[in-house]
Amino acid sequence: MSGGRRLRVEADGGSRGNPGPAGYGAVVKDAATGEVLAEVAESIGRATNNVAEYRGLLAGLRAAAELDPSASVEVRMDSKLVVEQMSGRWQVKHADMRRLAQEARAVLPAGQVDYGWIPRAQNSHADRLANEAMDAAAAGRQWQRSTTAPTTTTTTAATASAVATPPAAPAGGGGRPLDLVLVRHASTSLTEQQRLSGRYGEDPELSETGRQEARRVAECAEVRGAGVVITSTMRRSRQTAEAIAERTGAQVLVDPQWDETDFGDWDGSTAAEVVRRWPAEFAAWSTDPAVAPPGGEPLVAVERRVQRAAAALRARWAGERVVLVTHGDPLRALLRECLGCGSHMQRRIRVDPASRTLLRLHDDGTSEVLAVNRV
Repeated sequence: MSGGRRLRVEADGGSRGNPGPAGYGAVVKDAATGEVLAEVAESIGRATNNVAEYRGLLAGLRAAAELDPSASVEVRMDSKLVVEQMSGRWQVKHADMRRLAQEARAVLPAGQVDYGWIPRAQNSHADRLANEAMDAAAAGRQWQRSTTAPTTTTTTAATASAVATPPAAPAGGGGRPLDLVLVRHASTSLTEQQRLSGRYGEDPELSETGRQEARRVAECAEVRGAGVVITSTMRRSRQTAEAIAERTGAQVLVDPQWDETDFGDWDGSTAAEVVRRWPAEFAAWSTDPAVAPPGGEPLVAVERRVQRAAAALRARWAGERVVLVTHGDPLRALLRECLGCGSHMQRRIRVDPASRTLLRLHDDGTSEVLAVNRV
């Protein structure tokens, strides 16, 4: 493989019925930092699992080539069949798969691409996209594409009632501030066990306690008068947002830039388990925001996407009240930016499940913090 930029493609595909309503998903990451650079997905009508998996691979490779045609690309999939065939160890006998394999090999020179198998649990991001695409195919829908920068992100109606698509440049608020109500999602079973629950992990739904918390947030004074509720793509965040929207009548918009940190190999672990199993890695991560959990995302990558998303909010919603349902790390990163605090303060800010933090963002880039961690 070449020695320049390194990208990682994770891809998946599937079919409800094999053959049946099919779809694929793929994500491109910076291999060094774990930052998500592109997401692609599509419902492809009726097809087999294997054809859908190849379609996901092909889409992921094309997305990587568009980002940097000279990059070294590591492809990781939970399909042993595709990995072994593309590595040249197994023959491709099926005509449709043979054609797709040839197209995939033509995207980038062979010396730039490396193939490897990963367990399904480590391919959860692409798996989620593929399942949403299959949902769309089963319902006879086409995939809805988002224009949220900087990734090529797609979202179906199964994910949200609409997709946030802020303009590229500020529309000009005439000095009108954005009143932003930051809500941390309500509790899940993993929240209650104090286990890490990252961007590409289990994606649990709200627990019974969490559903009660979400209903209480929906009744609180801070969310009244909001015309829109913006949420991450993650299930617990979406369910909290939907409870608020049902009570207030606000529109729900989805933006993946507000997803939780990707905790990689630490996902599902408690802090004590991480310290015991990865003492050196945890120590480095605790002191350096550029260090990622093994297989995960560093804090600096979270900060970058939060900054982009916050700038889009200022531009699009000046003069409005907006509820933003997100997760611990993105919420703390935005609050730190408003307070002018460094990354060393990230773990010192407490934000409880279903808590509210109130910010006022001005179009000149200044901010006011009105309240933190209201419960």
